[in-house]
Amino acid sequence: MANTYTSLHYHVVFSTKRREPWLRLDSQERAWAYLGGIARQNGLKPLLVGGTEDHVHILLAIPPTVSVSGALKSLKGASSGWIKRNLRGCRGFAWQDVYGAFSVSESRDAEVRQYIGKQRRHHRKRTFKEEYRALLDRHEIEYDERYLWD
Repeated sequence: MANTYTSLHYHVVFSTKRREPWLRLDSQERAWAYLGGIARQNGLKPLLVGGTEDHVHILLAIPPTVSVSGALKSLKGASSGWIKRNLRGCRGFAWQDVYGAFSVSESRDAEVRQYIGKQRRHHRKRTFKEEYRALLDRHEIEYDERYLWD
């Protein structure tokens, strides 16, 4: 793709299965680093990875040759297996099938980085379900509540 230039940044969000708190504070940094490494191995650019015990947020640059669904399949698939094998007490770990991917313009990158960086404080006031619904609403995405949670 000569002379093609893109800046395709996404704020992606996904939860652990049934929002179970698998990702304990003492193992989160390892999990976030692994997700970043898997992203890089798949030609993606992780700009920031963060979250809490039951979900993850990633500010992710995806090249135009990779679909969002393909990128998330790679990230979730590889990280799920790694978490089961490498994080203490996580043998039954799984990600929820559902995910959110929201486009982010360069002018909003700093705002999204700040949002991801303050997840622990943010979730003192708002549950993951409330946060996820708010993201969908803010991006004017129609959804059926019956299919958001598994």
